[in-house]
Amino acid sequence: MTAATKSLPLHGLKRRALSLGAAKAFDYAMQFLLPVVLVRCLDKATFGEYRLLWLAISTLMYLATFNMPQSLYLFLPRSDARTKRLYLNQTFVFLAASGLACAWLVSPWNPWLPSAIAPLGNYGPLVPAFVALWLVAYMVDLVPTIDERIAWQSVASIGLSILRVMLLAAGAFFTGSMEVLLWLLLAFVVFKIGVLAYYVGRFHGIEPILDGALFRRQVAIATPLGFSNALYGLRWQGDQWIAAYFFSLTSFAAFSVAAVLGPLVNVFRASVNEAFLPSMSRLQAAGDARGMAELNSRANVMVGTLLYPMLAFCFLFAHEIVTVVYTSAYLEAVGPMRLYTLAFAAMVVEVGSIILLLEEGRFALRVNMLAIAVSLLGSLAGALHIGLTGAAAGSVAAIYLDRMLTLRRISRRTGIPVRRLQDWRGLGAALVYGAVAALAAWLVVQAYAEEAPALVRLVIGGAVLSASYGLALVFLKKRRA
Repeated sequence: MTAATKSLPLHGLKRRALSLGAAKAFDYAMQFLLPVVLVRCLDKATFGEYRLLWLAISTLMYLATFNMPQSLYLFLPRSDARTKRLYLNQTFVFLAASGLACAWLVSPWNPWLPSAIAPLGNYGPLVPAFVALWLVAYMVDLVPTIDERIAWQSVASIGLSILRVMLLAAGAFFTGSMEVLLWLLLAFVVFKIGVLAYYVGRFHGIEPILDGALFRRQVAIATPLGFSNALYGLRWQGDQWIAAYFFSLTSFAAFSVAAVLGPLVNVFRASVNEAFLPSMSRLQAAGDARGMAELNSRANVMVGTLLYPMLAFCFLFAHEIVTVVYTSAYLEAVGPMRLYTLAFAAMVVEVGSIILLLEEGRFALRVNMLAIAVSLLGSLAGALHIGLTGAAAGSVAAIYLDRMLTLRRISRRTGIPVRRLQDWRGLGAALVYGAVAALAAWLVVQAYAEEAPALVRLVIGGAVLSASYGLALVFLKKRRA
C-alpha cells in the first residue's frame, strides 16, 4: 500500500459509498417494483410501447451525451470555483443542444424514424419534449456526487425516485393510458430540472457560461470516451433492437425485462466507484498510479462482495423472479436473464474509471468498436439460430473481450502487472462463496418447497442465501484475522 493511499480517509470513502449505494439501491428497488404495477395495469401493447420509449431514450443517452457529464469527474475535483462553474455551464449548453437534436430524431417529423418506434409518433410532441428535457435533467444525478455532497445526492435521488414511481403507478392504475404516462413524465422532468437549477444556483452560481479554450479541451478529452461509451451502450441496446426487430412485441417486452439485473449491477458499481473516483483523480494527478489502482481494486472487491451472491441467486431462481415480478406471461425472459448474469459477473471488475483518468479515450473507442461488432454479430447469430435467449449471447462475449483488452492496456500504461491490478483472490472468494450460498438456497428449496408458489420459493431461498452467505463472510473474516 502506498503512502498516498494510507493518507486517504478510507473509512470515510466507504461511508460515502454505502450512503450513495443505499440511495441508489432504493432508486433501483423502486424502478424494479414499478413494472409489477405496470404489467398489471397496462395491456401488453401499451407496456411494449412503454418499454420501447425507454429503449429509445437510453440509446439516445448513450449517443448524445458524449461523456460530457462524466468528464466532470476529471475536471471539477482539481479546479477552482470559477473554473468549476465554466465546466458545469459548458456541459449544460452541450446537453441542451444535444437534447434538441435528439428531440427531432424521435419526433414524428423525422422522415427516417425507425419503424420499431413509429407508434410513439402517435403522441405528437410529448415524446420529443420529454427527450430534450431528460438529457439536461440527467445532471442532477451526477453533480452533487462529483462535488462530494453525498447527503444532498442521497436525499435528492430518493425523493425524485419516489415521486417518479408514484406518478407513473397512479397514472397506470387509474387510466392505463400511455398518453397520460407521457404527460406525467413531462411534469416530472420539469420538476427535476427545477431541483437541478436550485442546486447549481446555491452551490455554484450561473456565470461565466463559456470559455472557448476550456470547452475545446473538455470536448477533446470527453468525446473519445463518449464515442466509446456510446459503442459500449449500443452493445447492450443492440441486443434489444435485434429482439424488437426479429421477434413479436410480446417477446420483445419479455426480452427487455431480462436485463433487469443490469441496473442493480450499475447501482453498486456507480455508488462505490463514484465515491472513490474523486480521490482516485487526485492520486492520478499527483502521479501515484499505484495508489489509484489500489483504490479501484478495493472498490471492485466491495462491489463483488455485495453482488456475486445476488447474481448467483438470480441465475438459479430466474423462473421465480420473472413469475413474481412480471407474471407468467413473461417467462420467455428466463433464458436471456440467466445468460446476462454471466456478463454482469464480469462487469463487477470496473476499470472504465482508470481509463478515464489515464485519458485513454481513443483506446477505449477502438476496443468498443471491436466489441460492438462481436456483440451485434453474436446476438444476430444467436437470435437466428437459438432464438430469444441467443439474442443476448453477443453482449456476454463482448464484455469478457472488453475486460481482457482493457486490463492489459492499463497494465502497460501503469507498469503494474495484470495479476496485481485487482485483488483477484478477494474477487474469487466472493464469487465462490456467493455461488455456494446460492446453490445451498436452491437445493433447500428443491428439497422442501418444490411445489410451493414462486413467491414462497423466493422468500425461502432468500432467507437461506442470507444466512449461508453471512456465515461465509464471518468465516472469511476470521480466517483473515
